Amino acid sequence: MHRLWLRLKNKIMDKDYEWRKYNFPLVAIVIIMGMIGTFSLWIIGSGYNQDADFKKHLAGLLLGLIIMAVMSIIDYHTICRFVIIYYIIVIGLVAATRFSPLGTNNGKDAYRWINLPGFQLQPSELCKIAVIFAIAVVLTKLQDKLNTFIPFIAVGAVISLPLVFIIIQPDLSSSIVIVFIAAMMLFSSGLSYKVILPVVCVAVPLFIVAIWYIQQPDPLFIKPYQVERIIGFRHPELYPDIAYQQENSIEAISSGQLYGKYILGGISDVRQYNRVDVTESDFIWSAIGEEFGFIGCFAIIIVLMVFIFICLHVAKNAVDYTGKMLAIGISSMFMFQIFANIGVATMILPNTGLPLPFLSSGLSSVFTYMIAIGVLLNIGIQPVAKAFGRGFLVKNEPVDLKTLKFNDYDNV
Repeated sequence: MHRLWLRLKNKIMDKDYEWRKYNFPLVAIVIIMGMIGTFSLWIIGSGYNQDADFKKHLAGLLLGLIIMAVMSIIDYHTICRFVIIYYIIVIGLVAATRFSPLGTNNGKDAYRWINLPGFQLQPSELCKIAVIFAIAVVLTKLQDKLNTFIPFIAVGAVISLPLVFIIIQPDLSSSIVIVFIAAMMLFSSGLSYKVILPVVCVAVPLFIVAIWYIQQPDPLFIKPYQVERIIGFRHPELYPDIAYQQENSIEAISSGQLYGKYILGGISDVRQYNRVDVTESDFIWSAIGEEFGFIGCFAIIIVLMVFIFICLHVAKNAVDYTGKMLAIGISSMFMFQIFANIGVATMILPNTGLPLPFLSSGLSSVFTYMIAIGVLLNIGIQPVAKAFGRGFLVKNEPVDLKTLKFNDYDNV
């Protein structure tokens, strides 16, 4: 065992990472958010919600920190070499959710989980990371074709297969996250505006038509309850039985007022969010708002904003194009899920099930987030010298080493 540890240690040290650039502020924020989530679940679980198991969440976070540490020392270029293997495996897991004995609907009208010893895996969470890696690799290989439609078509092909299997689960929210990630990575890839503008001109009218279509009787590919959520969101006064969950969520958040009920009175079973389903995950912001009030919510949002800023800063300072694309994809995933979760709880968006990163309960999502953070940490410690032979990022543009001048080092 000691010999194995020495071999692993030597292998890590041979990577010649710039350890001084290890992003400890990012790690600290992840730990802070995890602690807030654990504390919130402890409060929620002290009431009527027995699904809010803070011990399970805490154990997941501790194991997730180990996963994050391991991922942070694995060169993401090595992972990219085998991306097709991960991509196929994850898609296979997503497809397996529809078949027994692995797949299960977990007592709900959706087959999104796989039964594993000790917990249930939600493959659509891991699929997000696999898609980010696949898109980053594809765009890296097509850097010289960014003024054509080829990268757009290639990325569309990458996300099409996982989208099909995720939609038929059905899991519309995760499919929207994947589309958003792909759009942000394409937009940030350096794709020519000659390609972007025609796509936007076609996509916007199609989006409007799609919104109109799904509100028609018996639309294809959309479950009735998904249509009801959109209709209830648009006309809550006409469909109170549909919009009740979000309306109860707003009442819970507003009842927290300035300081929150926990600060003023401690734990109590008398809480508005007890009338809201899934407060341990999709609607955890309802409980946070009621327990910690406006001041608590504002403080957490500031922490989340700093978190996203650090993720984008990693993308800005990546030593090569692949690292930049990976960091942008991961930042987009976190950004969308934070906005969507809080937006649903405050009725800014239609009701959809997305966890709040690091705060919501769910082992699959926590492990996925920790993998993503580990990748970001590895991107940050990559030495500039490792960019030689892969293309150098000068002023955020990939250039050949032969054209690199000494003064350009200041612009990396």
